[in-house]
Amino acid sequence: MADETIFSKIIRKEIPADIIYQDELVTAFNDINPQAPTHILIVPNILIPTVNDTNKEHEQALGRMITVAAKLAKQQDIAEDGYRLIINCNKHGGQEVYHIHMHLLGGKPLGPMLTR
Repeated sequence: MADETIFSKIIRKEIPADIIYQDELVTAFNDINPQAPTHILIVPNILIPTVNDTNKEHEQALGRMITVAAKLAKQQDIAEDGYRLIINCNKHGGQEVYHIHMHLLGGKPLGPMLTR
């Protein structure tokens, strides 16, 4: 796996992104190819390639991803109607960037999670 990703460069502000939240553990920014009216990516500031690579030392950052998602959903006014959180893992899971990230999607009815 890579030592860094495009997300690493966004976290360090080396490439432009619409960052809407950043603290010592996570960074959140608007997706450049949104799949819903609200589509935010939340990433840990350390490179963890996939969910399979997580361990106990990552728990604080991974938990922060969830609490930041809830905070941003309220700020984006989608919390009451609902939203979806997605973490893809590896090829069959649809992961494209190998830096674990959570998609926060909302702002419209999202329909079924998978096509049957």
